[in-house]
Amino acid sequence: MSTQDLLAKIGQSQEESEFYTPMPAGYQPNKHRYVVVVGTVMSGLGKGIFSSSLAKLLKDKGLTVAPIKMEGYLNIDSGTLNPYRHGEVFVLDDGMECDMDLGTYERLLDQDLSGANFTTNGQILSSVLRKEREGGYLGRDVQVIPHVVGEIKLKLRQLAVQSNADVVFVEIGGTVGDYENSFYLEACRQLAFEEGEGSVCFVALTYVLEPSILGEQKSKAAQLGIKRLMEMGIMPHIIACRSSNPITEKVRQKISVYTNVSMRRVFSMHDAESIYVIPERLREAGIDREVLTLLSLHDRVDQRHEDQERARWRWYSERIGKYSKSVTIGLTGKYAALRDAYASVIKAAEHCSVHLGVDVRFKFIETTDVDAGNVAEQLADCHGIIVPGGFGVRGTEGKIECIRHARENKMPYLGLCLGFQVAVIEYARNVCKLPDANSTEFAPTCANPVIDILPEQKKIEGLGGNMRLGGKDVDVTAGSLVSRLYDNATRIHLRFRHRYEVDPRYVPILEKHGMIFSGKAPNHPIMQVLELPQDVHPFFVGTQAHPELTSRPLRPSPFFMGLIRAAIEYAEKSTGKTGGASATGRNPQQKPDTVASA
Repeated sequence: MSTQDLLAKIGQSQEESEFYTPMPAGYQPNKHRYVVVVGTVMSGLGKGIFSSSLAKLLKDKGLTVAPIKMEGYLNIDSGTLNPYRHGEVFVLDDGMECDMDLGTYERLLDQDLSGANFTTNGQILSSVLRKEREGGYLGRDVQVIPHVVGEIKLKLRQLAVQSNADVVFVEIGGTVGDYENSFYLEACRQLAFEEGEGSVCFVALTYVLEPSILGEQKSKAAQLGIKRLMEMGIMPHIIACRSSNPITEKVRQKISVYTNVSMRRVFSMHDAESIYVIPERLREAGIDREVLTLLSLHDRVDQRHEDQERARWRWYSERIGKYSKSVTIGLTGKYAALRDAYASVIKAAEHCSVHLGVDVRFKFIETTDVDAGNVAEQLADCHGIIVPGGFGVRGTEGKIECIRHARENKMPYLGLCLGFQVAVIEYARNVCKLPDANSTEFAPTCANPVIDILPEQKKIEGLGGNMRLGGKDVDVTAGSLVSRLYDNATRIHLRFRHRYEVDPRYVPILEKHGMIFSGKAPNHPIMQVLELPQDVHPFFVGTQAHPELTSRPLRPSPFFMGLIRAAIEYAEKSTGKTGGASATGRNPQQKPDTVASA
């Protein structure tokens, strides 16, 4: 049966056929291709890094790519997950709260994603049950096969149509052995059958052990993990092997023989100094060309576009680690023990490192341990501080002490979301002399609730229901520091994830004492960016937004660029040097003179 005949059969009514797959309007057989990346042995090995790096290479060739992360948990989204459980919550422009891997895709592909690029078992099952209640299955008994897996296939094909993608990259979270992933794996097996040979490429990312006591690499765990995948009817086309050191030829041979995957498609994904060098490693190994061959896509390649994009990326990747100076930034948060809780903040600073030629080192400071007596000691070796986002009262008084120290000692400061709010609280207490100034999140009955939920938000019930989520426009005061950071723009677009705001009743007194609210929501009394005059403080900026979410390697966040520039100047002054980069002015897109011929 041909692919066209099979898809036509699938579209028939359930009484006539057991091939159940709802097809989205406009779906064209043989137009779209799929790359499915699954993990074996253990999770957390870098499926998202591999998938996004490979997707970048195909995008560089002029193809349209669309990634999707499929998570096995039953939550509808990642919004209520504790950072200690799942790392940071990454927010997309449409407000979808999702897995941090979506940040990796956005940064490497330099494109904004949406809720269509993320799904969970909770979303899939909710959709199936909703259709059942609405009579969508015409009285059939609803089952995992065909209905749940059919919903997953529909999700993938809808993304293909919506994005008009040449290639959809499907990353399945966790590992092959996880029960909750069985829906996704079966759906992808069926998808490959329905789409026909040469339409779906399966990649197994595995782990090669290297016990120090043995002094050699052992591939047995990798072999058994891939065997589990093959037992489910999925034959991988490419094997990506994670390890600390390059995979030996002997181990690659063992894996090749055991999996029926040729040696040229067994890729050594060993540790690298940066994830941003992985695309070039894949290109040098020829994995991108192998995918083009497997999916019959060579005729869609734009070679000139690839050459241009490769030169631009090499300009960036070849400068990683080549720094002439260093600064230390205090990251003062309540999840300091877990770096993944602040993954996007760290990445945003790394982007600035390359553009400014400075090694940005983070000192992670747990603010629950900070007070007025030890704050100077905690920040003694820092050249700037960031107070990131967070929820709950734990650690907030320590953050306020860090902000006071930075303000009084003219140390560069950047507040993100909660960092914006506690900066207002600190200023209200210590400059405006408002007793008991606080947020109703931390002290519901405080005398001066400078931070509160606005009346229109209080009408919305449910945890997370009154959150301001996703991309929002911000009107910026002309001539302000933030405007200059954004090339003198008067309107910018930022992403938000917060519930509490500056109470408008306190804005006049805060402004009277010198605080500048240089960014505001259009047509709403919502303060979104604050700063202090530069004759008072060289760089004191806070925003309700999360600019770290939209920082990209070739387009670093102006907020972070401003902070790092100011930290360079602070470091030079503290060591008696002069000069340094300005904390204001244009955010440069540095391009070498030789980039065109690189």
